[in-house]
Amino acid sequence: MSHALIVDDEPDIRELLELTLSRMGLKVTSARNVATAKDALTSDSFDLCLTDMRLPDGNGIELVEHVTQNFPRTPIAMITAYGNTEAAVKALKCGAFDFVSKPVDLNVLRALVRSALKTATQEPQPDDGLPNLIGQSVPMQRVRATISKLARSHAPVYISGESGVGKELAARLIHLSGARSDAPFVPVNCGAIPTELMESEFFGHTKGSFTGAVTDNQGLFQSANGGTLFLDEIAELPLHMQVKLLRVIQEKSVRPIGAAKEVAIDVRILSATHKDLEALVEDNEFRQDLYYRINVIELRMPSLRERPDDIEELTDHLLDRIAPEWSIERPEVDASAREALNSYAFPGNVRELHNILERAVTLCEGNVIHSRDLHLRPSQSDDIGAALSVSEVGLENYLAQIERKAIEHALEQCRYNKTAAAKKLGITFRALRYRLKKLEME
Repeated sequence: MSHALIVDDEPDIRELLELTLSRMGLKVTSARNVATAKDALTSDSFDLCLTDMRLPDGNGIELVEHVTQNFPRTPIAMITAYGNTEAAVKALKCGAFDFVSKPVDLNVLRALVRSALKTATQEPQPDDGLPNLIGQSVPMQRVRATISKLARSHAPVYISGESGVGKELAARLIHLSGARSDAPFVPVNCGAIPTELMESEFFGHTKGSFTGAVTDNQGLFQSANGGTLFLDEIAELPLHMQVKLLRVIQEKSVRPIGAAKEVAIDVRILSATHKDLEALVEDNEFRQDLYYRINVIELRMPSLRERPDDIEELTDHLLDRIAPEWSIERPEVDASAREALNSYAFPGNVRELHNILERAVTLCEGNVIHSRDLHLRPSQSDDIGAALSVSEVGLENYLAQIERKAIEHALEQCRYNKTAAAKKLGITFRALRYRLKKLEME
């Protein structure tokens, strides 16, 4: 029988939680303060801990940190005051599995308990059958280690990085490595949904709620219930949808268009964008409260420039995939081609490498890829005005490449004196610092 520890100084709340968890078949132990809870944790083992934020001899954050450090296999969830987003985010950052707001919605509580118990009993997932992040470089080892930790949490994760670095693959791995692996993983490109359809797509609608609503529609949140919703390019959400998204995350419920009541949901939110969300918050283009709510934990995916040691392994892996997809014999890569790939900057990252190899497979003769088959663009060491292919890497990467080269050129001329380089570029020192951070050049 699973064993839960409830920590709350209000007898009525303790009684409600004890009754609810007992009816779910759990053995329940209660504590009214931090000291008693720590004693209980030392003398017995628990599969779940629920703690209030405010306690007579301390606070729940202290207990979250204690459990995370000393009992890492025990998921702990925080009970917070209604609308106290700051406390919920702080608890998640300190290692809490999840949170539930007062007054406690019993449907939300039961879903949380089921997820936590599944996490507590979950064995480490074997790599077999999982998508693979290719590369043995230090940055990729760090990413894999972080994903392994994130898989045991329910906290929202913000995946940052340039276009083409594999943000959706990382999101899938977080989902598949965790307790929600047998539930849906629902990816959505926020920039691909027309603004007028967003509310219906995300939250669903009832039949007849508007012209064209000929049937009930669940919406993306309900489709992902019990699993993970991956919001790619979240920076593209208009402000009115950001407000609605924040409320759904906080209340853990959605109201379909035309519905009379809200529907409880149990969804983990993962989000990503290639844009600088922090800068968008400063420019009032992205809500600060939503930013803090989705960016509880940040997973930064490195660019291919930061892990050149992985290029050869990635090349072989991608060719191993391309060959059976195209029903051809797997081509070989000669030394000249490998040298060219290893010295190339890859502004479009892994996606660009994949496109380059597909083109080379088409153009090569004798089933051997030579450097001439790659058709790489001029390297960054060439003139700033070198021709770039916008269609291949996208406008954002195209402009970033030119900006990066201009800044590198100015820094070299000024012996890396940033003040002098900023003056030479005709921008302020603060603007240069912002661009260095945005382009990941610091």
